[in-house]
Amino acid sequence: MAKKPTKMKKLILTLGIFGLLFTSCEKDDEVFEEKDLTTLNPEEEENGEDANTSDELEVEKFVYAGMNEIYLYKADVPTLADTYFSTDSEKTDFLEAFHSPEELFDGLRWSQDRFSFITDDYFALEERFKGISSTTTGMKFGIGRISGTSNIFGFLQYVLPGTSAEEAGLTRGSVFTEINGQKMTASNYSSLMDAALVTINIGKVEDGMLKMTDETVTLDNTAYTTNPVLVAKTLDVEGEKVGYLMYTSFTGDFDEDLNAAFSQFKADGVTNLVLDLRYNGGGSVETAVDLASMITGQFEGEIFMKEQWNDDYQEYFENNNPERLINRFDQQIRTKAPINSLNLSKVYVLTTERTASASELIINGLEPYIDVIQVGETTTGKFQASVTLYDSPDFGREGASENHTYAIQPLVFKSANASGKSDYVNGLVPDVQISETLENLGTLGDPSEPFLQAALNHLLVKTKEMKSLPYKKAA
Repeated sequence: MAKKPTKMKKLILTLGIFGLLFTSCEKDDEVFEEKDLTTLNPEEEENGEDANTSDELEVEKFVYAGMNEIYLYKADVPTLADTYFSTDSEKTDFLEAFHSPEELFDGLRWSQDRFSFITDDYFALEERFKGISSTTTGMKFGIGRISGTSNIFGFLQYVLPGTSAEEAGLTRGSVFTEINGQKMTASNYSSLMDAALVTINIGKVEDGMLKMTDETVTLDNTAYTTNPVLVAKTLDVEGEKVGYLMYTSFTGDFDEDLNAAFSQFKADGVTNLVLDLRYNGGGSVETAVDLASMITGQFEGEIFMKEQWNDDYQEYFENNNPERLINRFDQQIRTKAPINSLNLSKVYVLTTERTASASELIINGLEPYIDVIQVGETTTGKFQASVTLYDSPDFGREGASENHTYAIQPLVFKSANASGKSDYVNGLVPDVQISETLENLGTLGDPSEPFLQAALNHLLVKTKEMKSLPYKKAA
């Protein structure tokens, strides 16, 4: 008989690709991506002093307890089995064998788990989940390696409004190779971007070559809260009202802004939607369900997504609260405000390899109900959700130990759509394939921007095909 899970009370579910955010000491404005270039692996920070002490293993005991309790892949890690240790001393010896909480966590993580992680600063983690940056210049950019060298360059994917980057006139597609007079490398860009003032040189890509100018701009690193509704506009495309939404993160604190965007779409008479998730790594499950309900509206109460937990939790939920495993299309956002629904039967979703988790959930969850046309690149392949666990009796934030600020973010369930589709490890493959090129990134929301143009072209072809079908008058 499976043990009864006892520590669910205060867990906050999130669904996102967090590995990209925490592999280096970068700030939130430096979520890097590389396109068609040599892969870079930013050097991780050295672990701090050994957290073990001779008389206690507080953090290690917390890490083990959390993973043993709720980790999705518990059954795949022999040392997490409830019967693995015969005595407490055996368990203590096991924990003492690791040099740090981070090393222990890695030792307890299933070898095929790309996404669970540990942090020694849960305050910073909480701010990230709310879209709050400790400091940012306003640049969101990817990186690439300069051929034949150990140097790298940055290219702007978009600029956050109201930041020094916007004030300086930086735009999507600008490139830079130096920070504060130093050439960028894989080993120095982290510390260079940490400066209070960041001076970069400006250039562009032409004919496959970096062409730099003598121009430089100096940017301030300042505190910032990111509204993920970056662009929301209605386009008139050959008589078709098309909503375009560039959405960068499923951040619950901005659900009202998201709902307001759909209110405007509705007022504008939008009959088609292009949802741009190409840089969206995920976030709140609840927000994802609400967004799916904004796109549709005609499926209220139907199954959007089903959850599969580890054996202990799955059995408990199935026997005591099976509805807990179901996420249904709804009619209210978390503030209880009514959802503004478009009742669409088709949606275009723009994706790249950065599109992950809650973004993929939108695609997979909607597919059994409406026509989802995916345009762009194959997505990340993250179909699991995670929770933040704190060192407290129920793993919730309240009552967390005051001796440290460690938290873990383990995967806790995998999602499946109403048809049972899950485990898309290799990502979701687009219906219309297109990749971004540094020479022609275009302007987000402009009909001539390559990804949006590809979606609109497909939309117009299908619209013309529908209009050419013979019309039968009802009897």
